[in-house]
Amino acid sequence: MTDNPELQSQLEERLEFLERRIAGLEGDLRTTHSQDWEERASEISGDEVLEGLEGAALDEIAQIRAALKRIKGGEYGECHNCGKDIGAKRLAALPYAVLCIDCASRAGS
Repeated sequence: MTDNPELQSQLEERLEFLERRIAGLEGDLRTTHSQDWEERASEISGDEVLEGLEGAALDEIAQIRAALKRIKGGEYGECHNCGKDIGAKRLAALPYAVLCIDCASRAGS
């Protein structure tokens, strides 16, 4: 298990940022569209982009919450596949990683 309060703090800060971002995106998506057909087409296209951003943020939120749960449970930093230490450098780059670099490489191929 990796014990790093700084990573936990970073995860919590990122979670708060993403939750605020989701709230803003949801507000933008609730706006009424123009009556002009050309303008409406542009707005609908913009909505699709916003929905994609929202989906990506929701996925990251789920991963961060899972990482925070692993921290609380004392399992953070352990590879879900082989049980070895994920490594500080990998966790610094991807704080919600669940696989060590070796297992992640094998899973990607």
